[in-house]
Amino acid sequence: MKAMVLKHIVDLSNNTAPLTLMDIQSPEPDYNEILIKVTACGVCHTELDEIEGRTPPPALPVVPGHQVVGQVIKAGKSVADFQPGDRVGVAWIFSSCGACEFCRNHQENLCPEFRATGRDANGGYAELMTVPQTSAFKIPQRFSDNQAAPLLCAGAIGYRSLRLTNLIHGQTLGLTGFGASAHLVLKLVRFQFPDSRIFVFARSQSEQHFARELGAVWAGDTGERSPEKLNAIIDTTPAWKPVVEALKNLKPGGRLVINAIRKEEIDKHELQKLNYADHLWLEKEIKSVANVARRDVSEFLQIAAQIPIVPETQLYPLEEANRALLELKQRKIRGAKVLKID
Repeated sequence: MKAMVLKHIVDLSNNTAPLTLMDIQSPEPDYNEILIKVTACGVCHTELDEIEGRTPPPALPVVPGHQVVGQVIKAGKSVADFQPGDRVGVAWIFSSCGACEFCRNHQENLCPEFRATGRDANGGYAELMTVPQTSAFKIPQRFSDNQAAPLLCAGAIGYRSLRLTNLIHGQTLGLTGFGASAHLVLKLVRFQFPDSRIFVFARSQSEQHFARELGAVWAGDTGERSPEKLNAIIDTTPAWKPVVEALKNLKPGGRLVINAIRKEEIDKHELQKLNYADHLWLEKEIKSVANVARRDVSEFLQIAAQIPIVPETQLYPLEEANRALLELKQRKIRGAKVLKID
């Protein structure tokens, strides 16, 4: 089968083609797995973290990709939930132990044996992939394959992030960074909290304009002060500066939720600007988001179909995965980037 393969950890500033198009062995499903013919796979910033070594794969080579949509073509002997012909999605969670305190409490995202799709196991930048049946999700008919792909990570992690803000009706929300996840959160908030006003912080004027198009009451630069203090802010960026700036824009008792697997080192010096009185005092909180649990994915897919939340997408053929990743690195973003796999 054809796949885009990561062979080595690289810096995209020096190597703009980190993935290699290869013919590799087609996988076969284990007794509890399904084999999927991949039709679409979202491109996520976490892939940049894998490629550049901030969350490195435990072994190389590996096939990235964890926003996967496709059709079941074969099921293992013990699979009961899926059959050939089913349309399914796969998210960041590939597997967990199933027995620890976190798994028993629907927090398998915190399991010490958590394995990630496209990092710890081959993912969806390929024509075929396998996944345990417990980590596959049926896709609502409302969505095309291309539309569904970003919902599996950008959408699900945004849904988890929003829940962790503890936002209630009428409270104000900030979004810092306005890529795939943030634009889906904005759509979700407008449905679930229609009387809450949304403020967006983004470096690019095109992202600011896009945010206003989708219903943000204000959009400005990352370093700007919002017109008023906010109850909660979700940070979806790879950088440290937005974290520091967001804390200044919180109300007393406000909460900043950081939606990122890793942060880049390039602007870590921004943390030296933290001032306790301005940034942290008055019971402000910082909450990180770790991966997604299965319930985040299943619940969000149903909510997204009900609203409906339809992502804005930019499509690329599998062979142009490197271009999509480089554009993501360069913040050339409007909505979500998706590989279309024939």
